[in-house]
Amino acid sequence: MRIEIKKMATDAEIKGKAYVHWASWHEAYAGLISQEYLDKLTLEKCEEIAYRWLDNILVAKDGERVIGFVGAGSYRDRTVPNTGEIFALYVLSEYYRCGVGKLLTDAAIRTFSDYPKVLLWVLKDNKRAIRFYEKYGFRPDGEESFLAPLNASEIRMLLER
Repeated sequence: MRIEIKKMATDAEIKGKAYVHWASWHEAYAGLISQEYLDKLTLEKCEEIAYRWLDNILVAKDGERVIGFVGAGSYRDRTVPNTGEIFALYVLSEYYRCGVGKLLTDAAIRTFSDYPKVLLWVLKDNKRAIRFYEKYGFRPDGEESFLAPLNASEIRMLLER
C-alpha cells in the first residue's frame, strides 16, 4: 500500500471523493444520526455535492483508488479570525488504523501554517473520531450544536499551536 495525498483534480478523483463521502457516512454514522437522513444520502447526491465543492479538497489515493479526503480552509465564522477549519475528513473503513486519516490531517494542517488555531466539528457520539482528534491534539472547546436534520449533536474541537 502506497498512499498519496494530493489536491483533487480529475473527474475520477471527484467521483472517488463522492464514493468515499457516501460510503463513509453509511459506515461510520449508522446508529449515530437519523436513519431517514442516511437513507436519503445517495451516491448520486454525494456526486452532486462533490461537483459543487471542488475547492480546498485533498484526496488520499491507494494507487488509482480514492480512499479518503479532507476539506479545509479558513474558519467560516468571521468573528473567529486567524483560524483554520477542517470541514470534512473521511476515510473508507477498510483503511482505518492505516494512518490515512493522520496523513490527510497533516496535509490539511500544513495549509494553516499562518493560523495559530484550527477548529473542527465532530458528532458528539462519534467516540472513534473524537479519540482520533484527541490523539492529534484537538480538545473540545465547550461549543455544541444540534443538527436537526441529522437528529444529532456535534461538538467543536480546537487545536492550538
